[in-house]
Amino acid sequence: MSSGIFILLLLFISIPYSLSVGSGPPPGLLKGPGPSIPKPGPSAPKPGHPAPPTKGPVPAADPNSVYKSFLACLPTQSPHPDPSFSSIVFSSATNASAYTKTLEDRIRNRRFNMTSTPKPAIIVTPTKEFHVQATVLCAKKLNLQIKIRSGGHDYEAISYISSEKTFMILDMFNLRSVEINIPTETAVVQAGAQLGELYYRIWEKSKVHGFPSGVCPTIGIGGHISGAGYGNMIRKYGLSIDHVIDAKIVNVDGKILDRKAMGEDLFWAVRGGGGSSFGVILSFTLKLVPVPKTTTVFRLEKGPEPNVVDIIMKWQEIMPKIDNDLFIRLLLTPVPVNSKKTIKVTFVGFFLGDSSKLLGLMSKAFPELGLKKENCSEVSWLQSTLYWAELDIKKPEILLDRSTRTIFFKAMSDFVQTPIQKQGWTTIFNKLMDLGSTVVMGFNPYGGKMSEIPANATAMPHRAGNLYKIQYFMPWMDGAPKVMGENLKKGKEFYKFMTPYVSKNPRCVFTNYRDFDVGVNSGDGFNSGKVYGEKLFKGNFERLVKVKTAVDPEDFFRHEQSIPTQGKKP
Repeated sequence: MSSGIFILLLLFISIPYSLSVGSGPPPGLLKGPGPSIPKPGPSAPKPGHPAPPTKGPVPAADPNSVYKSFLACLPTQSPHPDPSFSSIVFSSATNASAYTKTLEDRIRNRRFNMTSTPKPAIIVTPTKEFHVQATVLCAKKLNLQIKIRSGGHDYEAISYISSEKTFMILDMFNLRSVEINIPTETAVVQAGAQLGELYYRIWEKSKVHGFPSGVCPTIGIGGHISGAGYGNMIRKYGLSIDHVIDAKIVNVDGKILDRKAMGEDLFWAVRGGGGSSFGVILSFTLKLVPVPKTTTVFRLEKGPEPNVVDIIMKWQEIMPKIDNDLFIRLLLTPVPVNSKKTIKVTFVGFFLGDSSKLLGLMSKAFPELGLKKENCSEVSWLQSTLYWAELDIKKPEILLDRSTRTIFFKAMSDFVQTPIQKQGWTTIFNKLMDLGSTVVMGFNPYGGKMSEIPANATAMPHRAGNLYKIQYFMPWMDGAPKVMGENLKKGKEFYKFMTPYVSKNPRCVFTNYRDFDVGVNSGDGFNSGKVYGEKLFKGNFERLVKVKTAVDPEDFFRHEQSIPTQGKKP
């Protein structure tokens, strides 16, 4: 595996489906067939139970006709007059160059940037909140499925492709303001802002505040937080959603609601249940967390050492109960060494404190790792975000850059609740080597704060009882259909192989590591939604369905893995 892909791996291990921001491949770079996209059932052309058809475009409508109808509709549905509507709507038939750039600038996974990939009839790029209101109302009036993108990091491209024949993208990237208030220790962040922008703006105002979310700076706020995004302070502070104190959302009626107006049920649902099932997230109000002036980071690699499995076993034993200030990610990467296959074992650490305190802790709790002073770097919290993103820690302004490299990839997830025994780890190593460089594994430890928060406190239930979360990541650079098919096949094979070692009944998955292989809505609403819904949300799924049914009974806000409305149970 090249160093470039390995760096991308370190970033993607923490990327939620969050719809983040950045630049995609140049227009027309990738050719050839795209991936298969789950199709709704033959008797129902749309997932869920869509609203009855109204006047406007029908499936496979002409993009130019959709563009003209939508542009004519916006002024009639807007709460305020605005002469700029024509500058925020793009169509391949009308302003093709701008349309293509807008579409591809926020495609993160090259699997979904093929000539055969479904394309939206139009893209709307609001610059004002009332633009979003008018867009929702016009999409309803014209019977257009709306896909909401605040960045584009969705692993299965739910934010910008569709199984429906005619759809549009509401691209939130222009709504990106970040307002930091240190006296109240809060931040109001619009959905189109990226994590790097949030971190940078906090740092501008305070060197002793931070926010517990992802390590990839180009992730978009809207999807990251609504899907329960996390980062390397998860054991200290829990998930990003545990620090959301208010939200603004445009509902199916085109109204802007804050926490008080939406009510506690909907506010609960958009914290971990995915905002795009319930409306359009405009912004979140976040409670900042304290961080020390000095933090410590390290990256320690272990090769084919005789005792490497014993080190992993000790990591597995101590991480759920070690000091909450410490987070150590484990990566297993198949690599060739002297023409032989082996596994590179990498420990990537973050500690809220100086290196002396960290080394004292490690000498008592985890001496087997062999961490030394020279392995550690003392940095500010902001610099730690740069370090984890493999960026220059002396150039914090890089966090404001919205561009990033893109690759072909597929990812899946699991939760581990029972320690994997030594023979199990050996078997996993052997299987990874058998598959070559296809599958890379990232292990993210739980415990700490995650064990203290009830499963039903927010919509994201996977907390106490989990030792760690696994991400399976399969990156490749060749877009040939054969290569893609082989990688996807090997990924499924390895996922099946891991069954004995992971959670059961249901086999749980993480919302922000989107994976269509665990199920998609086949057009029958609740019945197929339950298949993936219980894996994503466990006992919280039923409540999410009730909230969905109450706030969006016609299932206007829908996608391939959205929360369904209540239907007749099997």
